[in-house]
Amino acid sequence: MYICPVCKKKLKRLDNVLHCQNGHSFDIARKGYVNLLTTHKRNPKNSGDNAEMVKARTRFLDKGYYLPLAERIAQTMQGQLKGCVKPVIIDSGCGEGYYTCVYAKAMTDASIFGIDISKAAVSHCMTRVHTSGITNCEFAVASSFELPFINESADMVISTFAPVSNDEYARVLKKGGRLIVVSPSARHLFEMKSAAYDKPYENKPNVYGLNKFEKTHEEIFEYDRALCSSQDILDLFSMTPYFYKTSAEGLQRLKELDSLDVTCGFCIQVYTKKDFK
Repeated sequence: MYICPVCKKKLKRLDNVLHCQNGHSFDIARKGYVNLLTTHKRNPKNSGDNAEMVKARTRFLDKGYYLPLAERIAQTMQGQLKGCVKPVIIDSGCGEGYYTCVYAKAMTDASIFGIDISKAAVSHCMTRVHTSGITNCEFAVASSFELPFINESADMVISTFAPVSNDEYARVLKKGGRLIVVSPSARHLFEMKSAAYDKPYENKPNVYGLNKFEKTHEEIFEYDRALCSSQDILDLFSMTPYFYKTSAEGLQRLKELDSLDVTCGFCIQVYTKKDFK
């Protein structure tokens, strides 16, 4: 399934090392993942979320605030894969593995490969699967724009709040393969922005330029949740792009809150790979 990030040849496992025919090799970490992010385009040591960001995401997600979303995505995936025997799924930009594990538990016959550019996040993915006894997941440190997978090897790619790569997704998907993209809806966390900003704004729809795909389904999935502590509020805020755009005054207003009712809103889009023959 994996290919060499240097020469693109197929990787084969020998003991705890992945090798290609050109002599490139990649050690499998003690936890069980492999780092396939080369220094050619970015530094594998400090790419993506750092350890503290991963801890914040884990604290928040493990409290179940986004579980309805994860379950809804899993249902959508199952519907799109109906009739597919032992599907191969790539979770592109899988983060610290919360959603991936929900998918794996819902689809025990599937082989799921999670990738993320953050080594700290992927390391935590392995902790999640080991703790949960999940055996149908593998993880690698890699980029969504340079997927380490064989051409036309996957039945589905899922991208949840992650960068979207038109060419790479089309390359790794089989004929008629499905792509699911999950992004914030217009009203997602609007109440949080109202607390932090003097002039809150709705989210604009994302434009992906997926010209190798046809959109076949779209839904807005929204529900309300009460954030029950200042820690939960700040952990969620740190997971959003707003964290890097908010003034010190706005951040202080959030820190002074001990609870907050928010709209959790998401856009779930399903695309089918076009046939270019």
